[in-house]
Amino acid sequence: MTAKTMGATSLESKGMWLGFIGVAIFSLTLPFTRIAVAELNPAFVAFGRAVVAAICAIGMLWHLKAPRPTMLQVRGLLITALGVVVGFPLFSSIAMHYVPAAHGAVVVGLLPLATALFGALRFGERPSLGFWIAALIGSIIVIAFALRQGGGSFHLADLALFAAVFAAAMGYAEGGRLSQSMGGQQVICWALVLSLPVLLPVTVWLGWHYGVDASPRAWGSFAYVSFFSMFIGFFFWYKGLALGGIARVGQVQLLQPFMTLVGAAVIVGEPLDASNLMFATAVIAVVAIGKRMAIKR
Repeated sequence: MTAKTMGATSLESKGMWLGFIGVAIFSLTLPFTRIAVAELNPAFVAFGRAVVAAICAIGMLWHLKAPRPTMLQVRGLLITALGVVVGFPLFSSIAMHYVPAAHGAVVVGLLPLATALFGALRFGERPSLGFWIAALIGSIIVIAFALRQGGGSFHLADLALFAAVFAAAMGYAEGGRLSQSMGGQQVICWALVLSLPVLLPVTVWLGWHYGVDASPRAWGSFAYVSFFSMFIGFFFWYKGLALGGIARVGQVQLLQPFMTLVGAAVIVGEPLDASNLMFATAVIAVVAIGKRMAIKR
């Protein structure tokens, strides 16, 4: 193995670990969103968390003395914002108002395949046939799990979850590409700041119209999805995508549904049966196989 090959492998491994930390943070998003939307308007939760994160982002950009993005970067940042600042929070919050976090978790398990597709179509990544087979098998396992949990059919809220998956995959792929030149911190910070002029007045109106009277538990959950899901988690996630590649690191997301299931059981008290371990083991095996498959970047 040449020094160049060893260096590339080392970067991919580091990217996988950073991606895993990001996924671990994201895995608690649905359980905490489920708690928050039980007492607060779903749209208020979706947009309000972005407003809180944007205020943090302004401080971070000032601390980093970050240069203003170019017009070309702004275009990519707006696509990123549309996906992960607006789309995923909104659609997932709506879905969590109607279905358990455990159900949402398995549908969101389609994210790895969707992220790889965006990476391949938009940015020229060329996964091997073996990679696609592994990704498809993992996604089939996730879909089978979702159908099993849903009694053989999808819920209407699944439409919102599928829209959330599409939005997140778009934002992950675009943000991962931008992170190669801007850094993960600056990508999510600028995406949040660019969204603030639109989301702030909308959030204020939603809070005034629907009210903000909620328990400390609901507000604590809102704080998690604001500071961790919408801000800190992306530092690790986008850095991991930049180092290891969008398609490869994106496969770490296959673990997210099962970490979410555990989180939902602990935080929300949703049931967790032993058969989940069988699905979790199968998905982990697919991730391990997919990590070994070639991807041209």
